[in-house]
Amino acid sequence: MHLEISPRDGMPIYRQIVQQVTYQIASGQLVSDQELPPIRSLAEQLLVTPNTIAKAYRELESSGLVYKRQGAGTFVADIACSPLAKRERRRILTARADSLLAEARQLGFDFKEVIELLHGRQAVLERSLKQEQSRVG
Repeated sequence: MHLEISPRDGMPIYRQIVQQVTYQIASGQLVSDQELPPIRSLAEQLLVTPNTIAKAYRELESSGLVYKRQGAGTFVADIACSPLAKRERRRILTARADSLLAEARQLGFDFKEVIELLHGRQAVLERSLKQEQSRVG
C-alpha cells in the first residue's frame, strides 16, 4: 500500500489517509482480506504519530471499509459488491468527469467534442486490450 501525504495540503493528515485508502479499495488496488500495514510501521513510514494512523483506521472501520482482528491487524473488508464500494467508485468517477468537463471548457471544447473524443479513446483502448489478449492467449 502506497500513501502520499502532504502536511501543507490543508486537509488533516488522517483524512488524506482515509481518502487514499478508500480510493485504493474502491479501485481494486487493495482487495478483500488484504492486511493494511500495522499502525506503528505506517506511522514511521509517513512520519506521523501512531494516533494519526489509528484515527484514520477507526474512521475506515466505522465506514465498513476495513475490519480489525484482535491481535492480528487491520484488513480490507469484503465490499466489492457492496453499495458503499459502488458509491465510492461513482464519486471518484464523478470528480474526474467534472475535472475533464471543466478543463475541456477552459480549452474551448464543447460537450459534443468531448463525447467524440471519449468514443475515440474507447476504441483505442478496446483495440489495445484485444491485442494484449491475443498476445497472452
